[in-house]
Amino acid sequence: MLDEARSLCVLGCGTMGEAIVAGLLRAGWLARDRVIVTARRSSVAERLRERLGIEATTDTLRACEAAEVVLVCLKPQRYAEVLDNPPMRAALAGKLVISIAAGVTLDKLAAWLPETALVRAMPNTPSLIGEGMTIVCRLTDGSANSANDEQLALARRIFESVGACIELEPKLMDAVTSLNGSGPAFVYVMLEAMADGGVMMGLPRDVALTIAAHVFRGAAAMVLDTDMHPAALKDQVTTPAGCTIAGILTMEDGRIRSVLARTIQEAAKVAAGLG
Repeated sequence: MLDEARSLCVLGCGTMGEAIVAGLLRAGWLARDRVIVTARRSSVAERLRERLGIEATTDTLRACEAAEVVLVCLKPQRYAEVLDNPPMRAALAGKLVISIAAGVTLDKLAAWLPETALVRAMPNTPSLIGEGMTIVCRLTDGSANSANDEQLALARRIFESVGACIELEPKLMDAVTSLNGSGPAFVYVMLEAMADGGVMMGLPRDVALTIAAHVFRGAAAMVLDTDMHPAALKDQVTTPAGCTIAGILTMEDGRIRSVLARTIQEAAKVAAGLG
């Protein structure tokens, strides 16, 4: 079990919140009677109740009062409205709050919730199929907002139910938001473009997409499983005077490395302003 002495509230249980709860339940790390989720509309709460078999409510304050750990999955624009008020500060005092919002810093959360231990996390959408990547961070200044090792381990265990999880420093979270949070969308664009090339050369659309998707999956697994640098793996495929080097030179003509690197840079700049 995740922690039989604690209960979990998912505040604003949308797509990502539901994926995490489902992952915890599927892994057997959380009992259904130890979780409560919230939604803005009663109709959504009812659907969550039916789909997950858990308690769901529109009463955010009551839900936070009932739980020991609160996972906040609200839109960044709603954070101040929901968290920055005396009743919520009292409800969350002495508890662990984990936030997944882009751009909402730990310092900002600490200003709203001065007596609450805080962890910030950035998961991504492959969490929906158990293949996610999540980065977590915490304050280390010794304040009431500094999550201890046990609390950080608990946060990591929550996200490990839907994929991999690592810890980094808070100052890196805008870059993490760009590379990890937005990254899947950038990969989908590249995947679609490669499939388009296959279609141009005569492949049926569905076949081209299937091949391209497996190419991305396999190539990523090679990097993770072999621990080899991508350049070394690329060289394994690139024979002298072959078709691969011809294609790579075409990519280089289009400055693909610079474009992709700048993509991450620009997305990180926007991420910094979302909170």
